[in-house]
Amino acid sequence: MYINGQFTSGNASEEISIVDPATEEILDAAPRGAAKDVSAAVDAARAAFVDWKRVPANERAAALHEAAAKIRAHHEELARLLTREEGKPLPENDEEMRWVEDTFDYYAELARHERGRVIPPGEPGQFNFVLKEPYGVVGCIVPWNYPLLLLAWKMAPALAAGNTVVIKPSELTPLSALRLVEAACDHLPPGVVNVVTGYGPEVGEPLVTHPHVPVIAFTGSLAVGKHIARLAAPMMKRLHLELGGKDAMVIAPDAELDMAVSGLAYAALINTGQVCTSTERVYVHESIFPRLSEELADFVGKLRLGNGLDEGVDIGPMIRDEFRIKVEEQLAEAVSQGAEILVGGQRPAQIPRGFFLTPAVVTGVDHRMRLMREETFGPVIPLMPYKDFDEAIALANDCQYGLGATLMSRDARLVKRFFEEVKAGTIWINDPLTDNFAGPFGGMKMSGLGRELGQEGLDEYYEVKHVHWDIEGGVKEYWYPY
Repeated sequence: MYINGQFTSGNASEEISIVDPATEEILDAAPRGAAKDVSAAVDAARAAFVDWKRVPANERAAALHEAAAKIRAHHEELARLLTREEGKPLPENDEEMRWVEDTFDYYAELARHERGRVIPPGEPGQFNFVLKEPYGVVGCIVPWNYPLLLLAWKMAPALAAGNTVVIKPSELTPLSALRLVEAACDHLPPGVVNVVTGYGPEVGEPLVTHPHVPVIAFTGSLAVGKHIARLAAPMMKRLHLELGGKDAMVIAPDAELDMAVSGLAYAALINTGQVCTSTERVYVHESIFPRLSEELADFVGKLRLGNGLDEGVDIGPMIRDEFRIKVEEQLAEAVSQGAEILVGGQRPAQIPRGFFLTPAVVTGVDHRMRLMREETFGPVIPLMPYKDFDEAIALANDCQYGLGATLMSRDARLVKRFFEEVKAGTIWINDPLTDNFAGPFGGMKMSGLGRELGQEGLDEYYEVKHVHWDIEGGVKEYWYPY
């Protein structure tokens, strides 16, 4: 673990073995942290906050730029470690690392842009202004599917705003977070950045319930997000919860089929479908449904599975066998209810080890099936026809989640209806799963609270203070006695 500027085993008496999902070999081990380790990290972060919050914005910006430069210097090493630890093919982790590096640079600049605003006073002789101030210690609870990207989206704005952080990486992928901190944060004052490794009940819950951690930033499942909300509610903590989705894609009758097929395959299968914004429900106009289904099955069937470090691999393994089993159960249940698997959905016989599952294209689905209601988080593309655009929008909105949604169409009238009527935090038109540093990312409905990226992502780590200053002073006529 990394506490107060030093690597330590802390109070851990056991270790967590970290497994390569492509080979099932043990890569390394991390300490199994405990509540005492969380307390030590929070104490260090609280002590460091006293000075860090007073560091001028230009100096904090320089510190974040230096972190970005150090991460770039270790780009290839970290990308390969990500692939070994969580399985994405190397090109996808190369992209993740570029996003990590640029996130630190982006927030380095954004945080010195402004610290509040001046507002018009109510009376002459008064001065009114709004200050944005850091909260203190931010607890960053990070998932396994994008261990460094989703860490950067929390850590960079939190530090830029003047907070300190205690990071709890996933117990499945702690190595990349530890290596990033080791490589990129040694110039920061001790205690500004801390990492405690371990399981949710033993490390995550003590972090959430610690009285001196006013902000919790979490990405993960809806069930865990609700649990965090219950734990944090009595202490009125600021919660930033990104809780996944069941994203819809609507393919209009005017869509270019080549673009729709390849774009859909990418949106559904990047990181083996283990993305909160993966396309998990697809609605295709009935006039093009047979042709698109056939072309998509042919395209997906040609994608190459294998170890993400090998050249030419398109699809890596799933993170663990229990996640693969969940996907297989959803597929089997859907088939029992009338669905048909056009291609995939099997463990590849030619790859004897690793948690691989061939990507599946499924038809004959409907909203009775778990496959169309619950988050799948795996390499499955279920296709469902629709008759008209009213039905398509109704189907897209028929879900408890509202993280993202995609439309494939060149018709401006359909596009306008789609982004106005579909309830989701991000709407993509013809270019799914593309982010923008300046554009906020987050969900509606059960997909969570708060936003990452953009000015909104920085404001998550500020609390707001209004200052009313009567410069003239004097007794006011509206004071007592009446």
